[in-house]
Amino acid sequence: MSGVTASTRAPSPQVDTATPRVAVTLPCYNEAATIASVIEAFRKALPEAEIYVFDNNSTDGTADIARRAGARVRTETRQGKGYVVQRIFADVEADIYVMADGDGTYDASMAPTLIELMKRNHVDMVVGTRANVTRDAGRGGHAFGNRVFNILFNTMFGRQFTDIFSGYRVFSRRFAKSFPAVSSGFEIETEMSVHACQIGVPTLERPTPYGVRHEDSASKLRTFRDGLRILGLFMTLAKETRPAAFFGAIGIVLALLALGLSVPLFITYFETGLVPRVPTAILATGLIIIGTVTAVCGLVLDSLARARVEAKRSVFLSYPPGDWQA
Repeated sequence: MSGVTASTRAPSPQVDTATPRVAVTLPCYNEAATIASVIEAFRKALPEAEIYVFDNNSTDGTADIARRAGARVRTETRQGKGYVVQRIFADVEADIYVMADGDGTYDASMAPTLIELMKRNHVDMVVGTRANVTRDAGRGGHAFGNRVFNILFNTMFGRQFTDIFSGYRVFSRRFAKSFPAVSSGFEIETEMSVHACQIGVPTLERPTPYGVRHEDSASKLRTFRDGLRILGLFMTLAKETRPAAFFGAIGIVLALLALGLSVPLFITYFETGLVPRVPTAILATGLIIIGTVTAVCGLVLDSLARARVEAKRSVFLSYPPGDWQA
């Protein structure tokens, strides 16, 4: 994960207001069947909030419906939720950001509770975890993937998140403006969670009801395609954030492979004094050398990764906290 470029952005001064400015942001792609009701639900739950719909090349009139429903509509032409989130954090000015999907599966009435949790506990991100999502995610493959990826995430990054894929989140201004997003698709929620773990962003989770998708609203997820993309992101983030462990594991695997190849050679050598399979001996030696170099590279890159983490943390801390965090 690259976050060095974020340090070039100068933090915008935070407006000192008695009541924090709240923005509800809804990334949308072909959600004409539900977007009006979602806007109305959030307006009822948060009457003081400004509601933004970020349309991602919808072809079913989602943007027009959102405008008629009273939302501010923006368009992001680069296809992918990650690009939409980048645009949201860059364009929207607020003290508190509420992010949900436009498909009506998230409970808008929980938004005040999530905001209150953020303010009362002085944190920068509250995740509205999806109740029972691992048992009913719309598809068996999605439910299984949720379980596997959450376990994998907590194993790799050492933070006990229970729903890293939830799109229902509340952010402080300093998180939104300092988050160095690089993902283009549905991996963006995972990247947010890794970023929070990496620089020690204070976070909370709160279970929220997770509804059934409207019958006229099709899921944009593809089980295998998006699963592979997320797995690839995991590997990339592990390489970027924990290079010593990542490359060390590769070095150990190569060393074990070399050991497995060399054991029969040593047995033959001690019995006969000869090394009849010279190519195998050369291969085992090469694997040991490559494994050692790989592990050493991991140690060197680990020092650079620590420097990147400190740079990201400095950018995060350069933005003033909200009044509720004082």
